[in-house]
Amino acid sequence: MADTKVKAASKKPTASKATNGSAAKAAKGKSNGVTTVAQPDPVLPGTDKPTAAASGSATNMRASTATFPKETYMQWYEQMQLMRKFEDKAGQLYGQQKIKGFCHLYIGQEACVAGQVSALEKGDKYITAYRDHAHPLALGTSPNAVMAELFAKATGCSKGKGGSMHIFDKEVGFMGGHGIVGGQVPMGAGIAFAEKYNKTGKLCICSMGDGAVRQGALHEAFNMAMLWKLPVIFVIENNGYAMGTSVARTSNVTDLYKIGLSYDMPSEPVNGMRVEDVHEAVARAAERARAGEGPTLLEFKTYRYKGHSMSDPAKYRTKEELEDYRHRDAIEGVRHTILTNNFATEADLEAIDERIKVAVQASVEFAETSPYPTPDELYKDVYVQADYPYIHD
Repeated sequence: MADTKVKAASKKPTASKATNGSAAKAAKGKSNGVTTVAQPDPVLPGTDKPTAAASGSATNMRASTATFPKETYMQWYEQMQLMRKFEDKAGQLYGQQKIKGFCHLYIGQEACVAGQVSALEKGDKYITAYRDHAHPLALGTSPNAVMAELFAKATGCSKGKGGSMHIFDKEVGFMGGHGIVGGQVPMGAGIAFAEKYNKTGKLCICSMGDGAVRQGALHEAFNMAMLWKLPVIFVIENNGYAMGTSVARTSNVTDLYKIGLSYDMPSEPVNGMRVEDVHEAVARAAERARAGEGPTLLEFKTYRYKGHSMSDPAKYRTKEELEDYRHRDAIEGVRHTILTNNFATEADLEAIDERIKVAVQASVEFAETSPYPTPDELYKDVYVQADYPYIHD
């Protein structure tokens, strides 16, 4: 799936002058007796409001006109459904205590990853924070290996040593999920430095949440990336609430892409609920990076339907707000486009859904029957040097 690349048919960037009309407005509502502050609307100016689709669900009607080939929409649909169904199952398994520790689900944000993968090339590198199950799935990592990692089994893609927050698969270019907030930002710049130094023609796309932008390491990395014109795309996946507090309550600047402008970094907001918009923005940024023009900052205005982690009841937002964003669901938007343009039938899509359901269930069975790591694994993968002499006393 990750090998498909589509040339973006989009406007040239006007990033440094981009504006977002959805300024933060304090608005109060009641949810479970808790006062909440409204999150700025991620739907950017010019994007239609949700309208009833032909299928009976609400979706973004702009998506009814296909701007990409049939194969791309079918790829997006399958990738995003795999992410969604995998995460749904992971949530169930966590509730059954089969998955332990921390678990941060990506449900609602699928377009952010699907649009990246279709816009970039094989050999490009990806790095993100600890909401990291969806990235390797979209890149082609086996669901078996990801699920086994969630179960802490030896057959997991990090050999059961990383769990939910530290999934790696260098074979598909996924340089891992990272548990230190903002810790992956300078590492993403470092990976891009290596690509430039080795003249590979490849780039690194580095994703972070809206809460990570307060880390000093981000500003250091932005400065160095611009100074050295590193081939890196920085992505803020702004799902509105970081760990549970609205951006409007934590920042005077609620249009987070503007942070990049302080470094003269081309920066723009992107509707992260439309996979087409994500693809086009990433393709523009990639073209700049490969031309030696340096980094770009993209703020994906997105939304997560679940709490920050499985332990978060998300009482800081209203049910009405959640339902409103569900009407803009990226998967439903792609589904509507496919059906409207006769790319596939309802039966075709149902067959894809069933195939994914079977694959996810198979990954659970694989994980449950896999062994745990043996005690001697504690001393492996610590140093690159296989016979490093100072691991044991």
